[in-house]
Amino acid sequence: MRDSSIKRRKSIVQKGSVPGKIVFLFDVDNTLLDNDRIISDLRHHLEKEVGSEGAECYWNIFEQLRCELGYADYLGALQRYRSKHPHDPRLLIVSHFLIDYPFANCLFPHSLKVVDGVRRWGRAVILSDGDVVFQPHKVERSGLFEAVNGNVLIYVHKEQELDDVAQRFPAGHYVMVDDKLRIPAAIKKTWGLRVTTVFVRQGHYALDPKLLATYPAADVSIEHIGDLLRCDLPHFTQELREMPTASVKTLE
Repeated sequence: MRDSSIKRRKSIVQKGSVPGKIVFLFDVDNTLLDNDRIISDLRHHLEKEVGSEGAECYWNIFEQLRCELGYADYLGALQRYRSKHPHDPRLLIVSHFLIDYPFANCLFPHSLKVVDGVRRWGRAVILSDGDVVFQPHKVERSGLFEAVNGNVLIYVHKEQELDDVAQRFPAGHYVMVDDKLRIPAAIKKTWGLRVTTVFVRQGHYALDPKLLATYPAADVSIEHIGDLLRCDLPHFTQELREMPTASVKTLE
């Protein structure tokens, strides 16, 4: 079992795949997985184990590290916290909490059905930002790695890596599904009509009025990831090759 898992992991970094008609690119946090819920649970756990002052110290380090790296690094923040509190044995409990967290319980309703459903029209790929240890761990523990057959890409800034994405997963058209409006806007600017951007209004980023006012609207906006089960995706992606915008068409 271990050997086959390793072989599968290697397959996700191979370049020059056979071009598909459509490739669906799914973000993870607050798109398929309720990351706000995970963070809330972590906040409560930190308060319980290291107290209010310790928890505040951790989150301050976390935000500093995010500014430095450009992505959330939960384990890295814990390592840096340890450098400030080298003799605190409670850190081991917090570490176990992160590693053993039941991420599969935090999938949004119908997330796996959506990923499975788009296979009628193309390939499903996870396209995420994050660190090189915890984010892949989260993807696997949640069941998303298996759901996309190991088609997982994790970058520091995914919107800057579109050439690599296209080389690894060639396609006639892409559908990008994300909860952060900044990402669809950046990808649309680069790929134009080559991509249909889908904005999922889930999570705190998607509901922030300041962010919503900052970036242009995506091609399609949905309230919940499960709404994609009702979308006639081949129809509106074909329309977008000729039209600048399109509304969601649903299957009756």
